[in-house]
Amino acid sequence: MDRVRLCLVWVLFACGAVSASAVPGEVGYAGRQGVTLYVSKAGGNSDGRSWSSAFRTIQAALNAVPDDGGGHRVIVRPDHYMEPNLETPHKGAPGAYNLLIGDVDGRLGSGAQGWVVIDAGDPNLGFKSWDWWSNMRASTTEWSRGNNQTNFSCIVWDRWALRNLYATGGDAGLFWDLTHESGGGFTVLVEDCVGIGRAFGGGLCYPTVRPDEPSVFRRCYFLALDWRGDTAAVLIGGWETTMPQAPHVVFEDCTLVHPDNAVQASYASKCVRARFEDCRMIVLNFSQPTISPSTGIICSERAPQLLHVDLKDCILAGYHVFGAGGHDEKISYTTEGRVQAYLQFEQTAPAGFERLGAWPTELFFRIAPPQVKGGVIEWPAWR
Repeated sequence: MDRVRLCLVWVLFACGAVSASAVPGEVGYAGRQGVTLYVSKAGGNSDGRSWSSAFRTIQAALNAVPDDGGGHRVIVRPDHYMEPNLETPHKGAPGAYNLLIGDVDGRLGSGAQGWVVIDAGDPNLGFKSWDWWSNMRASTTEWSRGNNQTNFSCIVWDRWALRNLYATGGDAGLFWDLTHESGGGFTVLVEDCVGIGRAFGGGLCYPTVRPDEPSVFRRCYFLALDWRGDTAAVLIGGWETTMPQAPHVVFEDCTLVHPDNAVQASYASKCVRARFEDCRMIVLNFSQPTISPSTGIICSERAPQLLHVDLKDCILAGYHVFGAGGHDEKISYTTEGRVQAYLQFEQTAPAGFERLGAWPTELFFRIAPPQVKGGVIEWPAWR
């Protein structure tokens, strides 16, 4: 049967009817068929191979992923899961990612609709803004405080896809830090998700580029709550000593909200490149120039020459576009299509940006994260 399916898929490829996919369950997927595991608080908590025997925690299902062959799925019933520092024992594989998906519309058999909320907070005391305490486990003994007892790298999540998840409650939402394994190849695919954290809503730090396989965040909302230092709606960092020609990460149709920086290159980053298509970047600090103004919608304070961004059909709002920490060097960038900016009146719009004079009403509707109504992820009105 697998051989027949593969032959059919390749015929469809040849006639252009479908595109290749590395994610199990998608049309066009021709990779390995792994196991499917289920998570539900109403499950029997035995083997996780059905809804009736489902694991009651996401971590239990991740622990049950059997190997590095890829093509495995973890399907989660909509509910609120108090689970910080998620990890997985097995990566995905080229052409056969593993999938962690919330059954937001009930079509995968959970019988429920709504967000799968992954909450890293304290179940009794609330939001846990503590260094290295996040939704995705990462830590380093080189850090002076916080959750720093061991070295643990998010590289274990290589070639995983995540969908329909709402991650919050801790220092970072959907954010991957390779820590002591920085410089390795790493790819994640994140779609239709929300990430909210103290320091970062989303992002990734310190992989090297896979030119044909960048990390992709698509139709996501990211919010970070703190404004001091190395914080942003999305934090990014690379490991090359010269700027790569291909991006480490691509953001498509995403909303980024933060008090100070929508995008920031990590202080510890080497060269990092990112592409943004049809994205909305909203920075809330429009302060006067003499009273702690924003450091920039897109920021690389320590070494601006280490960041390059490619912008296509994006709209930005904030005090000013680029923040370089007072350095003479400038952040390098390209623009394509219509790239708009709503800025504080004394600030200049960089070349290639269309300056907006009137308040962008519809853009600011998007400060709120999307909701799930009737099993459908609904964004506030846009365009």
